[in-house]
Amino acid sequence: MRILTLVLVAVLAFPQQHPTFSITTNIVIVNVTVTDRNGNPIPNLTADDFQLYEDGKLQKLQAVDYQRLGNTPLPTPEVQFAQRQPEPQGYNPDREKAAAKTDLLSKYQDRRLIAILFDFSSMQPPEQIRAREAAIKFLRTQMTASDTVSILVYGTTLQTVQDFTSDRDLLIAAINRFRIGESSENATFADEGADAQDQSGQFVADETEFNIFNADLKLAALEDAARNLAQYPEKKALVYISSGIQKNGVDNQSQLRATVNTAIRSNVAFYPIDARGLSALVPGGDATQSGAVGNNLYSGAGQRSLKENFNNQQETLATLALDTGGKALLDSNDLTDGLRQVQRDFGSYYVLSYVSSNPAQDGRYRRIQVKLAPRIAALKPKLDYRQGYFAPTTFRRMQDSDKEAQLSQALLADNPITDLPLAVEVDYFRLAKDKYFVPITAKIPGSALEFQKKGAKQATELDFIAEVRDAKNHPAASVRDTIPLKVTADVAGQVTQKSVQYDTGVTLGPGKYKIRFVARENGEGKVGTFERSFTVPDLAASPNTLHVSSLVLSSGRQPAGSQVAGVKNKQKLLAQNPLLANGQQLVPNVTRVFPKGSNLLAYVEVYDPKIPEGLPENFQRADVEAALTLYSGNKRIYQTNPVRVTRLNADRPATLPVSIEAATASLAPGRYQCQVNLIDEFGRKFAFPREQLAIISR
Repeated sequence: MRILTLVLVAVLAFPQQHPTFSITTNIVIVNVTVTDRNGNPIPNLTADDFQLYEDGKLQKLQAVDYQRLGNTPLPTPEVQFAQRQPEPQGYNPDREKAAAKTDLLSKYQDRRLIAILFDFSSMQPPEQIRAREAAIKFLRTQMTASDTVSILVYGTTLQTVQDFTSDRDLLIAAINRFRIGESSENATFADEGADAQDQSGQFVADETEFNIFNADLKLAALEDAARNLAQYPEKKALVYISSGIQKNGVDNQSQLRATVNTAIRSNVAFYPIDARGLSALVPGGDATQSGAVGNNLYSGAGQRSLKENFNNQQETLATLALDTGGKALLDSNDLTDGLRQVQRDFGSYYVLSYVSSNPAQDGRYRRIQVKLAPRIAALKPKLDYRQGYFAPTTFRRMQDSDKEAQLSQALLADNPITDLPLAVEVDYFRLAKDKYFVPITAKIPGSALEFQKKGAKQATELDFIAEVRDAKNHPAASVRDTIPLKVTADVAGQVTQKSVQYDTGVTLGPGKYKIRFVARENGEGKVGTFERSFTVPDLAASPNTLHVSSLVLSSGRQPAGSQVAGVKNKQKLLAQNPLLANGQQLVPNVTRVFPKGSNLLAYVEVYDPKIPEGLPENFQRADVEAALTLYSGNKRIYQTNPVRVTRLNADRPATLPVSIEAATASLAPGRYQCQVNLIDEFGRKFAFPREQLAIISR
């Protein structure tokens, strides 16, 4: 089953960007550290001393450049002033300006490139102060003549406040301009409106709802920063100072992998620093949090939840460091040690460049092997370098067979592509004792589509491919669809202001699964990958609890025939989907972001409610009380009046559908926990399914 719909939750539209074309040569940069058996750098090697292979084929080196890095700290500003020393060795403003006009390979000769990124959106004011003081201390007392530093800030956008320089005064002045407390509300509170456009053009305003609940926006900012650093052939360290990256249920695991792979291609190592330092978790929470309520305060469940949440925030930081060759500084009050670690790790090394003998722009992974000439190899030196890279790709030059192969490769590749913003929701509804229908809903911002003129109309095409694998990594289900989208010019303009939503579904048994979903728009060939784990519970294994389906949040129903593209649906699958009934489609709000004043509809199914004995077959009735409650922290903000639901689904035995509507006009913008309270009066059982949602200003 496949359905493509337009979701009317759009914000601002931006003009379509048209591609530009240029001819480039595939120059590959490889940084190689060569040390002797004692760990000391081996200098003065030439191109004749290296042999570089790509996929087993010897390549011709264009240049070999040695980067000589030292670790002697600069004199402190006070000592410099007292001794009236000249500018520190290695720094010359005129030379830097002149170098900027020369070849890139020599611009930062003998320099250690360190980019410090302050993520103020994750830090409370005390942590922002601690991070600022640690950075200034490093610059004043531990910066060396080989260090060249750049300062970046992330609040709601990624900004470079100071480009690479060795001028310590400029760097300290840039940090002193930070406004403590700025963006700190984002550490615990959802964004209330559209994000401003990032300087590098990576984020557009109508993608705000795609990033409110997950780590994708922070990871995409890190990916953007790493991509910008790719212009420098030298090794780079990106020191990411934050209070952790919180993961939530709608996280796109592919974004983390894409960020790591971009950093590897750009020769960037992440050095995350947890600005919270060594933290003691106070039972029940400290003064910055609402007090714990209920039994959790006494059973230890609340403290365990705090600890798991803290570890969850640090896990992503550790992954970023481990997978890119950096190191994470966690649970330490000396934040400068994370910066000193960069100095310890970045010793002298060689920059090797070559033009690949393989001109194919196929996006495939190419393995690199570096060897030394026999006379050097006899010394048994140790070599450290990246093991390969992903080749570039150009969609418009691909044949149809190559385009199909690209989708299949994207589904299996270790290098997820995230050029196309994409959010995916996976739910489950019971069909039989061991059979569940799993709706899969994907959402793409209309601004990402590139329409081409075809006659009097505008047209594009969307490709979808997905695979579900079980706990043993065996394929369990798959989806493959091509959806043509052909509309008038007026409608095409409206599409860019809306979101395109694709619905399909598969049938699965109980178990743990992982889905990888790939979407491609065929105008510019942008590809998006979404990956997440999910569980289809075995409801029969819990006879003493009230059995319920997924909780689906929606803005309402619409006619099932109102999809943008006319698509023939398989009637069997159509009949199985509980979100389609009586010619109406319940459209899941994948991002769970609702404009203030919009309608909020919660849908859940109750299975096997208690039916009193002795009732006639045509008068089977249940008695379930249902209410919708919204919480902000531990405080109840809103609750609907309880409703009684009694009528079972006529087509699906032992199934009681529950729908509750709520108004959002009185709610302040922010993040909420939506809980549906379900009480089976006859069976004396209850359930409280929950989902996060956000209210934003229109």
